[in-house]
Amino acid sequence: MEPEQIAIEGTTTVMNPVAFDLLTPLINFLFSGGGSSLVEATFGFTSTVWTGFTIFSYIVSIILLFIYIYAATERRQLHEIRMSQIKQREKIYDERFRSGPKNDRLNDINQHIISDNPNDWKLAIIEADIILDETLKKAGYAGVSLGERLKSISPNQMASLDDAWQAHKVRNQIAHGGADFVLTRRLAEDTIKQYRRVFAELGVV
Repeated sequence: MEPEQIAIEGTTTVMNPVAFDLLTPLINFLFSGGGSSLVEATFGFTSTVWTGFTIFSYIVSIILLFIYIYAATERRQLHEIRMSQIKQREKIYDERFRSGPKNDRLNDINQHIISDNPNDWKLAIIEADIILDETLKKAGYAGVSLGERLKSISPNQMASLDDAWQAHKVRNQIAHGGADFVLTRRLAEDTIKQYRRVFAELGVV
């Protein structure tokens, strides 16, 4: 077959009939609606994939939410157990040493603070806090708790008031922080030193 010659604005363009025959089916497909079907099929596939991804994301989010709720519940229960243990220790110590000589009670604190067990350090601080609360109560300072009694005292009345506050704050961190509160030896020793300065001023020997 001879190539056709097409004249365009004074020029002659030669069109290869073989190439034209190859393009004709594609042109017919696109203009006959086949192209539209291809686009619709592509869009439908993309929509299906996106829907599946969305559903999967919701499922993962729900699973993670349940895990978070479970972990939070377990953590709260663990904290309550820790608090119960600390309160029980306070009660046992209070019943055991409340009426005992202060020297014995202070010696007990000293033995706890030189221990290598962090739980003993915590107990030493709790014991010292009980002694401080008892001492201020006997001195006539108002309040139903040590915190309230300290608030009723001015720096002019007690030079070591700041030491008392700082030490009591550590005690509260122990009581309320549970397992999350890490008490270092340095902090434990510094806290007991603060209690000792307060005791010295108040005449607790």
